Amino acid sequence: MIKYSLVGYDGSESSRRAFQFAVDLARCGGGRVRVVSVLQVTEGGADAVALMMTDNGANRSRELLDELRAMVPDADALVDIELTHGSPGDVLLAQVQQHNIDHVAIGHTERGALARWLVGSVSSDVLARSHVPVTVVR
Repeated sequence: MIKYSLVGYDGSESSRRAFQFAVDLARCGGGRVRVVSVLQVTEGGADAVALMMTDNGANRSRELLDELRAMVPDADALVDIELTHGSPGDVLLAQVQQHNIDHVAIGHTERGALARWLVGSVSSDVLARSHVPVTVVR
C-alpha cells in the first residue's frame, strides 16, 4: 500500500496532473503527498542566481500552497511541501531516502531530441535511478 507519494512540481500542466494523481492515490489509501519544487541553477543562470539571492522562502511556500489549494481545496490535510535548490533528479531521489517515500509521481513534458540531449529529462533520470515505483504522468 502506498502511504507517502512524492511529486516533483514545477507548475507545468504535467506536474499539476501528477499532483492530482498523487492526491487521488493518497485519498484511496489514507496516505500523504510530499510536493517538492526545485529551482535548478545552471552555470550562466543569472536569473536563477538572482532569484535565489532575493528569494523569500516563506512567501514562495505560501504561493505554492495557494496554487495547490486551488486544485485541491483540502491540500493542507494531505500535503507536505518543500522548496529547494539543486539538480531536480538528484533532489527528488534524495527526498525518497530522507522521507521514506514509497512512490514517485512525476510529470513528463515532451521535448525534442536535441533538448533532451542538452538538458536531459528529469522524469527519465528519476525512472532510471529510483528504487521505488515511479508513475510518469503526461
